[in-house]
Amino acid sequence: MRLDNVKANSELSECESAAGPSAAARDKTLLARLARPDIRLAGPVNDAMHEKFQGQVAALSGAGPFVIALTTLGGDPEVARAMAADLRLLRAAEGCRFIFFGKSAVYSAGVTFMAGFPVADRWLERDARLMIHERKLDKMVHFEGPLQGCLSIAKALAHEIQNGITIEREGFAALIEESPLTLDEVIAKAPQNWYLDAQEALALKLIGDVI
Repeated sequence: MRLDNVKANSELSECESAAGPSAAARDKTLLARLARPDIRLAGPVNDAMHEKFQGQVAALSGAGPFVIALTTLGGDPEVARAMAADLRLLRAAEGCRFIFFGKSAVYSAGVTFMAGFPVADRWLERDARLMIHERKLDKMVHFEGPLQGCLSIAKALAHEIQNGITIEREGFAALIEESPLTLDEVIAKAPQNWYLDAQEALALKLIGDVI
């Protein structure tokens, strides 16, 4: 890691608290650090993003904190969960710290990824928007043959849907772990595509700070 990055990481660590960075921390050094994140991700959350993400993570050295900037309109929630799991393992195994920095749009699977960070390490750029919604299913099912076989297909689909709902609710619970929001409130809002600006997300304690 370059010396200037080490210095910036040190200053970033010193100016943070459990509630997120203080107003005094918002100096030129911090802004420059956020403007040049260690990992840059933009576009659909998919296998290609995951591959790019893994390559950038592999190039890091030290314990951080490392800034991960994300802009996305959404994508595959399972890829988002896998990326968050990658970081969780690095935190546990190597003591690494990662700062999520959402820019412009953090929609759908982007919020799933953000929920994998501690609340104090979730930051949004002031013009960023979050969008929270429930998982979608797009599947054609064809029934043909003995009824017992058709029933098994129907049960398998019901199990798939129930498992998706369970995972979705686990993600919502992680997202609101320090928020006054209840899980029932999020579940009620999600079907209508719930959009929040950065200040609304901060007021609800879904993020640590706005830059």
